[in-house]
Amino acid sequence: MKKHLISHELLSLKTIHNIIQKRIKIELSEESINAVEKCRAYLDNKIDRQTTPVYGITTGFGSLCNTSISKEDLSQLQCNLVISHACGFGDEVPKEIVKLMLLLKIQSLSYGNSGVQVATIERLIGFFNNDIFPVVYQQGSLGASGDLAPLAHLVLPLLNLGEVYFKGKKYKAVEVNTKFGWEPITLQSKEGLALLNGTQFMSAYATWLLLKSEKLSYLADMIAALSLDAFHGTLEPFHVLVHLARPHIGQLVTAANITEFLEDSEIISLKKEHVQDPYSFRCIPQVHGATKDTIQYIKTVVETEINSVTDNPTIFPDEDLIISAGNFHGQPLALVIDFLTLAMSELANISERRIYQLISGKRALPSFLVKNTGLNSGFMIPQYTAASIVSQNKAFCMPASADSIESSQGQEDHVSMGANAATKAYLVINNVEKVLAIELLNAAQALEFRRPLKTSSILESLLLNYRKQIPFVENDTLMYELMHKSQRFIEKLNILI
Repeated sequence: MKKHLISHELLSLKTIHNIIQKRIKIELSEESINAVEKCRAYLDNKIDRQTTPVYGITTGFGSLCNTSISKEDLSQLQCNLVISHACGFGDEVPKEIVKLMLLLKIQSLSYGNSGVQVATIERLIGFFNNDIFPVVYQQGSLGASGDLAPLAHLVLPLLNLGEVYFKGKKYKAVEVNTKFGWEPITLQSKEGLALLNGTQFMSAYATWLLLKSEKLSYLADMIAALSLDAFHGTLEPFHVLVHLARPHIGQLVTAANITEFLEDSEIISLKKEHVQDPYSFRCIPQVHGATKDTIQYIKTVVETEINSVTDNPTIFPDEDLIISAGNFHGQPLALVIDFLTLAMSELANISERRIYQLISGKRALPSFLVKNTGLNSGFMIPQYTAASIVSQNKAFCMPASADSIESSQGQEDHVSMGANAATKAYLVINNVEKVLAIELLNAAQALEFRRPLKTSSILESLLLNYRKQIPFVENDTLMYELMHKSQRFIEKLNILI
């Protein structure tokens, strides 16, 4: 199988999606190996000649930056850094995020500005290629100074410390390293700092969140189109002239999607007695479109971040410079992850309103979408669940990036809290998927009451596959089972954006 070469070429979200989905293995390009070796050789030579302290290389860390360390202790200094900073708490980071953390840390170290050994990167590549996932915890990063605690847990296995998952089972890292014949890495000067200083916890979450958000944004249009047809809505608000008069790109794309999804629907072409639809239908292009525009903007920020050097200090061998600065600060990510949380939560908000409209007994649809109401509660309570979920999302929309708490005795006096933004965004976007699953369940049910008329070819194909797993509801049944199946149906849909 062809491998992906880690190089100085742009690593796009599309490429990452391809690597993860197809389980493509990675390796360092000659370009990257040469750059890393050159930087390491420069740093070793610099330390031999340097008389003044260099932060994190010949000094302590954070507020201990004025404490000099002898050359004999430089390796132990880096080892101690990793061990002391592995202070994670809370739930474990999902394995799919950990795999992205490995990939993005490898990419960031490959540019030759961090001073690490090739052997260190190669070991991380070994973890990635063999699906060895270090146990990382969600709590502990302030989103500045790098994602210190999570990244410390990510790299503990380099030292034969910590735990990993391998083939679905949790092991002590030393057990898996022994299985592969891997000796622990002896960290050289600067290496521990290079491994821990970085934004790969935040950026891995952001990458996963964007990939899922793009899929859900597209599916939100498709499911909304089905709801619109089931509700006997009108296609007039999706006319291209309306959106050319207010030409936001996302708005135009959404209107075009809905129009395409309903192109040959028998239902949508019927004459409508009502003049207007509620906002949750009529304003789909404006609401869904704003989320699309947000996603596109955030992609530019995240793709810049994942192709950057984010540790400190930054080493420039050709210029003979080692510069202590702040590329580890997560503010660019913190702000846009909070923005993504808000934008995606709106897809769930408007979806829940369409769910409510479908069960409200309007436009010849039965109350709660079952024939024998009273005896049957039908689809009454799935809407409650959707309402509960969107209410929870609203609480999570408080921006984490609005906060900052001083740390390290005042040396690190402004932090981004981007890690907290990332973990709550993960909850919100998974919640959006749940609400869309409930809407799909409702829309599919409602459309059956329009039979024998058909919706469009695209949507009939969707419904055909859906009905293989989720049946029409004649009488009250265990709705949670259908809701969970509906979510799994969405999860497994392979949408290429």
